[in-house]
Amino acid sequence: MVLLALGTGRIALGIPQVLNIVVWGEGSSLERKVVLDIRLPRVLTALLTGAALAVSGAIFQSLSRNPLGSPDVIGFTTGAASGAVVYFVLGGTSSVTSAVFAVGSGLITALIVFALSLRGGAVASYRLVLVGIGVGATLSALNEAVLLRGELEQALSAQLWLSGSLNARTWEHVLPLLVGLALVLPVVLLGQTRLMLLELGDDLARQLGVHALKVKGLMAFCAVLLASLATGAAGPIAFIALAAPRLAAFLTGEHGRPLWSAALTGALLLLGVDVISQALPFEFNLPVGLMTALIGGVYLAFAIPRLRSL
Repeated sequence: MVLLALGTGRIALGIPQVLNIVVWGEGSSLERKVVLDIRLPRVLTALLTGAALAVSGAIFQSLSRNPLGSPDVIGFTTGAASGAVVYFVLGGTSSVTSAVFAVGSGLITALIVFALSLRGGAVASYRLVLVGIGVGATLSALNEAVLLRGELEQALSAQLWLSGSLNARTWEHVLPLLVGLALVLPVVLLGQTRLMLLELGDDLARQLGVHALKVKGLMAFCAVLLASLATGAAGPIAFIALAAPRLAAFLTGEHGRPLWSAALTGALLLLGVDVISQALPFEFNLPVGLMTALIGGVYLAFAIPRLRSL
């Protein structure tokens, strides 16, 4: 899929040509520039964004014990988008700074959602989902209000970013994602066993030696950080965090929320959707966020009645 994506675009290249350019440095200067400087950052951004969203979705589905408990459903990606929207409307252009704004607002949103979901010193899963949906809807309306108050050029730029796009991705978009995944993913993988025990219930997990509140807090922080970094790099991307963990479990036969296979599934899904969006007829090139939303709507329509079988 990576080789196919590197060859997809206005300058179409076959897989043997892409291999020669990447491995041996062959090809014209134009072909090398297109593949290595334009398409490779886009492909890496898609892979890292998809992996980060899928792992974040797997964690939240496990913590909430709810298949709809993903960061795009419970408002965390909308919260992360709010910070970036404010930054763009104020005239900012730096990809790294927008990622910082997205992470900060995503963490603040998570604190608000978790605080409102507390009941008797614990976070109830159904309250987390319902409160997150409400907070996400509120923030979405606030984002629209900020766009209406901004200058036309900045508002249009922010609106395009809100569609979720991999166009014009550079190494500035890749670097924060790469560093974030390198730091967070080992922590998440080390806590995977404790996370699976928490799905049995807090009381049973405590009997097995798991500090439920501490593990939940750490894993939720990691999940919000991953979702915010992904949103800062590519804008709000729907469907990936929701579907990738369940598809990974279905395809591999693993129990619980398999994080490694979820990451690979999320990366493959987002990159595949991006290739499809570029291959649409009549040069009808949709932003990848809109494509994932369209595909996700169809997926939900067929998957929700069959959740038990999945």
